[in-house]
Amino acid sequence: MDNTTDPALAAKEPSLHRRILEDVEGRIMSGEWPPGYRIPFEHELTAQYGCSRMTVNKALTELVKRGLIERRRKSGSFVTRPHAQSAVLEIHDIEAEVRSLGLPYRYQRLARSERAARAAERKLLDLAAGAKLVDLVAVHHAGARPFCLEERLISLQAVPEAAAEGFEQVPPGQWLLSQVPWSAAEHRIRAVSADRRVADLLLIPAGAACLVIERRTWSGGAYVTHVRLTYPGESHELVAEFAPNHPKA
Repeated sequence: MDNTTDPALAAKEPSLHRRILEDVEGRIMSGEWPPGYRIPFEHELTAQYGCSRMTVNKALTELVKRGLIERRRKSGSFVTRPHAQSAVLEIHDIEAEVRSLGLPYRYQRLARSERAARAAERKLLDLAAGAKLVDLVAVHHAGARPFCLEERLISLQAVPEAAAEGFEQVPPGQWLLSQVPWSAAEHRIRAVSADRRVADLLLIPAGAACLVIERRTWSGGAYVTHVRLTYPGESHELVAEFAPNHPKA
């Protein structure tokens, strides 16, 4: 008997569709199937779940609509790389960015030091000679992949409380947003090629295109922090909304 006409199998199809959908999605979200991974062919999934090809196709079509996989003619279906958007003139919580993609978030502090600001840093943050700052390097992960490299300086003159914070569990961006009522920010946006150090930290090829956002934030006339955020270029874009200016009557 043709499996597609088996009444018992037909009754199971709705639950099988949901099971296939959840199983494939779970493997992607956990990182078991990373971006670029070719998932089993439709006939392989049909045999694995004992269902019709139509049920498998329906589940995969829904995963395509969710942006989790892409179909390539004659090649199969592959896990896509999550694509994030940020508004140009907003200060973002990176964890919220990652979770908006439906991916688990993980923060990893790589280095923290407290030291005197160098000449270029004093100029950058308008600091006097001998001023101290906290120097931080961290990676934010989306699922099993690095999402963003964060390199941050915090002025201890503006935020002395940062000296007592290790930033091992709490990302510095989140901590600052909760501690310091910033009043203004300056963004600089550039496209760069990843050097070997950045490439190793973001698990991308050396020379790959990256999007870099540099931001200075100040409060009450004093610079609080400078941060350099480096994103793999193929997985991030900036969005700006604007309206035409209309002459006043």
